[in-house]
Parts: sequence; structure tokens; C-alpha cells
Amino acid sequence: MREPLTFFVEPRVDGATLVAAFEGWNDAGEASTVAARYVEESIHAVPLAEIDGEEFLDFTVRRPIVRAGVLGTRAIEWPCTRFSYGAADGSRELVVAIGVEPHIRWRAYCDLFAQLVAKLGIRRVVLLGAYVADVIYSQPVRVTGFASDATCLADLDVPPSDYEGPTGIVGVLGERLRADGVHVLSLWAGLPHYITAAPNPRGALALVQKIAVGLPLAIDDQPLRAEAAEFEQRISALVSSDPELSEYVRQLKRRDFAQ
Repeated sequence: MREPLTFFVEPRVDGATLVAAFEGWNDAGEASTVAARYVEESIHAVPLAEIDGEEFLDFTVRRPIVRAGVLGTRAIEWPCTRFSYGAADGSRELVVAIGVEPHIRWRAYCDLFAQLVAKLGIRRVVLLGAYVADVIYSQPVRVTGFASDATCLADLDVPPSDYEGPTGIVGVLGERLRADGVHVLSLWAGLPHYITAAPNPRGALALVQKIAVGLPLAIDDQPLRAEAAEFEQRISALVSSDPELSEYVRQLKRRDFAQ
């Protein structure tokens, strides 16, 4: 039987930081996974390990993808959590995890994730998420969060989240790692619920900028800035062309001004 956690290489990354994001409920506008992939590409990360989705995903909910190859060959791409690693600044190692939120056996999944964190000697984990809310689309994306050390949020100018209610794998995994003694920072981008376009590069940009300050990480965010600016122009045109949506946004602005 295949082991669910597979290492492709076993580098020495003691003291590394891990950045993680998950598709699904935790990922409004795909902002968190886009942010994680942007960081992954920026550090030229290479494959490190994966958690197979066989024991944790319902493949009728998150289906595998078939890819066409050369000479008529075809390959199945199975959903999983993949880990990659690279150098943040030439000396500090950074691990990036991108996966699909598990559908079942969350505790067992967290055990495997924590096993990888312990094996690699990772001391800090940054968990990314995005949610929908009554926010004004044209204003800067507000990032909230929680951290093992509250001073970390203050240093990043991130208000602490006061959310209570149903949680996703980001919340469950964060509590598990914190209980294991890992320093956890969770950052969440708030996106307008009335804009369903995805991916949302404005949300991803807000998360990347906080990551860059918090790690710290020298990262060129100009390409993402350009995408975010273009996205905002398209959404502005969409809102302007829809009288009902325009009125709703005006109401949000009046409420925001009155507070």
C-alpha cells in the first residue's frame, strides 16, 4: 500500500519557514493559492514532498485531471498536497505547501502535515486564507489574522480576527501546529462577496505583501501589481454597468462612512 506522505528529496532545512494555502472553502477568489504559487515561483522552488489525496479527498468532488501527452499518450493528474522548497534570500530556506482542503479524516491529515513539519525542523508556519465579506471592492484589501505571538500581528499592522463559527483546514491545522510548539501566523484577505470573479489578484497581492514583510522576503510584486490593477479596472467597469450593483456599493460606502 502506498504511503500517503512521500518525500522526493530530504534536504537540510532546519529553521525554515513554511507557507501553506489550500483550495476550497478557505480560498475565496483563489487569492490564497495564487499568493502561495506566486511566492513559490519567486523563489524558484523545486519539488520536495507530497501528501497523496487518496485517503483524504472525495474524487467526485475534486476530480483528477487528464492531460494529453505526446504521441497520443494521456496521463492522470491526481489532486494532492504538494510541497516545494527554495531559498528565500540565498541562505534561508522556505517551504511552500499548496493543496486541496481535505474532505475527510482531517485529524489524520494534520498528523501527516505535522510529521513533515517536525521532520524538516520547521519552526514557523504561515497559513494563508481568503474569505468573502461586505467590503468595498475599490478599497485596499483588508488582511486580518491570528498568530501564536500577538506582537507579530502588530508588527505587520494586521488586526486580529474575531471570527467565530465553522472553520476550515487552515484553522484546524493552525491549532494543531500551535499545540506542537510551532509558531503559527495565519493571514486572511477579505474580498467582496458580490464579486465572484476568480482568480482575484488584488487579494493575492495583499497576502504576498504581508508575507514579504513578515518573513521578511525580498520579492518582486510588480507583475502581481499589474494584474491587480487590470482586475480592478475590469471590476469597476462591471459595477458601473450594473445599476443594482452600483447602488449596493453606494450603500456600502455610506455605511462605511457612517462608522
